[in-house]
Amino acid sequence: MASSKHNGELRRLALSVLQPGFVGTEAPDWVLRDIGDGLASVVLFSRNIVSTEQVARLTAQLRSENPELIVAIDEEAGDVTRIESATGSSRPGNFALGTVDDPELTEAVAADLGRQLRTAGVSLDYAPSADVNSNPDNPIIGVRSFGSDPVVVSRHTAAWIRGLQSSGVAACAKHFPGHGDVAVDSHHDLPAYGAGRDEIATQALPPFRAALSAGVRAVMSGHLLVPAYDPDLPATLSRRILRDLLRDELGFDGLVVSDAIEMGAVTRRYGIDGATVKAVAAGVDAICVGGESAEEDTTELLVKALAAAVAAGELPEERLAEAAGRVREFAGWSAALRASAGGAGETAGDGIGHLAARRAVRLTGGAREALPLTAAPHVVELAPVTNMAIGKETPWGVADPLRERLPGTTSVRVHDEELRQGTLELTSCALEPAAGRPLVVVARDAARHPWMSRAVTGLTTARPDAIVVEMGLPGAVTATHAQIFTHGASAASGVAAADVLTGRD
Repeated sequence: MASSKHNGELRRLALSVLQPGFVGTEAPDWVLRDIGDGLASVVLFSRNIVSTEQVARLTAQLRSENPELIVAIDEEAGDVTRIESATGSSRPGNFALGTVDDPELTEAVAADLGRQLRTAGVSLDYAPSADVNSNPDNPIIGVRSFGSDPVVVSRHTAAWIRGLQSSGVAACAKHFPGHGDVAVDSHHDLPAYGAGRDEIATQALPPFRAALSAGVRAVMSGHLLVPAYDPDLPATLSRRILRDLLRDELGFDGLVVSDAIEMGAVTRRYGIDGATVKAVAAGVDAICVGGESAEEDTTELLVKALAAAVAAGELPEERLAEAAGRVREFAGWSAALRASAGGAGETAGDGIGHLAARRAVRLTGGAREALPLTAAPHVVELAPVTNMAIGKETPWGVADPLRERLPGTTSVRVHDEELRQGTLELTSCALEPAAGRPLVVVARDAARHPWMSRAVTGLTTARPDAIVVEMGLPGAVTATHAQIFTHGASAASGVAAADVLTGRD
């Protein structure tokens, strides 16, 4: 029978490899207790955030139990924001930055974000997305990628990492070995990346090599099947991908973090506890959990599953200890990185973010001749169902910033189900209110949503003078109506579009 001392050490090792989330803007008692017992990391989501100042108080409370505690956040800027989820990001996302293709600008935007995160007490950011969005129908990456060209993605991945880490916050390149050429959202089921090894080497891996060269010390695994390396197990659970490819071939010796372990891609097959055990056994050092499963019971379930797997011989204790050691090493390094940034203060406000978003705007189809708007328009925003990485609550669009510039601007937001169920008609919600006024139609990935594409076509056919603002991936460019492309739907991108529509520099 194992001694109570050994059981206690196993619990401590198991706790140290978890990165749980929690509910609330103050630290729950169970989290503080677990930190005292060996928990080395936590992750923050929008539910934990009211303001930078409040997060700083929260992280100070958490670190009262362990000064080197890793405090992570899933903050990409752009469409995926946690620190600014209540207002929308004041910075454009990766696709806008890749469109501008100025690595110095990308580095400056990331450094600005890093200053805000460091002020809040964050030490690890699950960003940037180093995925090459080679499949335009990808439902989960899209504008989260710097683009479809691995050369562009590589140089901006490196620039983003340099910028963020210059401000004292550790970066984490994701989603290894590349989530850009899939057609399934891994939050719900297991996607597959069917390319051969040669194609993977030239298309998906270059940004990760660039990340390693830029000094990244954390890499997040993706929940996707890559048969060229492992026909049976998703990357997060695959020793062939995490050990043979990432560690041995690419030479990465830092921290491997899992994508959220409660995602359907792995839990539908193995359960949250089984996926956790298999991930650590395969080479994951830190298990991200708590985006959806943020209860004390979940953490206890995973601690017990890891300890039981060691006892049953399914998980070598040496592997668990190795993972815990990597977490400990990373915690010390990231604490030193945070301290080395010295008195890094708040962000530059909306200056660099607004500049970057404005530089990403492109106009086609006679938009320049149709602008600026001189009368208050009617704005129709066509709203897709956003994926779980983006979330449903983050503000986006053009109507609000336009209303500030042109009082009297009216707007309506249209959803797919309203059109399908017949509870809303474009004539009554869009064309009639816009009679005698400018019409602005705002889309978000119209090329990926047939209902949205049909709505844009119907509205521009009825109103050839309508101006279309596309805030997702550009689809086919047509000269039949004026188009504005923002290359992302962050708040900064909405403001930039409003600037263009009203002629502001």
